[in-house]
Amino acid sequence: MSTHKELDIWKLSINLVTKIYQCTSNFPKYEQFGIASQIQRSAVSIPSNIAEGVARSSIKEYRRFVSIALGSAAELETLLIIAQNISYLNSNEILKELSIIQSKIVAFRKYLQSK
Repeated sequence: MSTHKELDIWKLSINLVTKIYQCTSNFPKYEQFGIASQIQRSAVSIPSNIAEGVARSSIKEYRRFVSIALGSAAELETLLIIAQNISYLNSNEILKELSIIQSKIVAFRKYLQSK
C-alpha cells in the first residue's frame, strides 16, 4: 500500500468527518466546547489513525493504529447516540455510515493480522 489516500476506509471516514462538522455546526453554542467538540475529535481520529498507521514501519504498529481508529469509531458511535437522545441531531444516517466504516475497519484489521 503506497498511501493512506488509496484506502476505502480512509476515504469513507474523511467523508464522514465532513458530515460530522456540518451536523455539529447546528449544535447550541454552549456545546461547541462540549459534546460537539468531542464528536468532532473522535471523528477526526478515525482517518488520522489510519493514515498514521500506514506511515509506520511495521505491520504490528499499523494494526495498533487501525485498532485505535476502531476505538475512535466506537467512541463516535456512543457520542452520536447521546446527541440523538438529547435531540441535538438525528444521527440515523450517520450511524449507518459509521457502521459500514466500523465493519470495514474490522475486516482490514483481520487482513493485517494475517500478514
